[in-house]
Amino acid sequence: MSEKLRDHMEKVISLTDQEFQLVFAHFTLENFKKNEFIFQQGDSVKYVYFIRSGLLKLVYIDDLGREHIVSFAMEDWWESDFSAFFNSTKASFSLKCLEPTTVFCLSLKGYTQLGIEIPQIERFFLQKSNAGFIASQQRILSLLSRNAKERYENLLKQYPTLPQRVSKTQLAAFLGVSRETLSRLYT
Repeated sequence: MSEKLRDHMEKVISLTDQEFQLVFAHFTLENFKKNEFIFQQGDSVKYVYFIRSGLLKLVYIDDLGREHIVSFAMEDWWESDFSAFFNSTKASFSLKCLEPTTVFCLSLKGYTQLGIEIPQIERFFLQKSNAGFIASQQRILSLLSRNAKERYENLLKQYPTLPQRVSKTQLAAFLGVSRETLSRLYT
């Protein structure tokens, strides 16, 4: 069970068996059902999540009750409301399971302690943070500068299995287009 997390980390850093045991001791494993919320807007966010299996969506609900999909997160991805997690504030987003999902959970205390116990883990988290930051900027740039067809084609290139795992309505919301527009692109 822990092998998936270790393999993921060792793509960036090397860990001895003893070091990985120290790392793994800071994680808990949780299972969630399809359509279950891991946290909702206004909740405290106690963990950052590494997705072992399943699919999540990070959403923002605006004042009119409209859902805006910020991201999808699948196997081998990290997800949370990072601002709420690191700043110990209330969540601005909700994290919902689109499939039965298993996650490894890491608390802020564990995150901080790991950096002290195993210094190279900071390099791992820095690389993951940088990759997430770059992906967020690329998504914003795509929404600002690409047309619907280009955004859809880029999504297919980056995440070829995603259209089989989410509804067309959710895919359209993520791309910032109507479901009708997506249907025209889909054919």
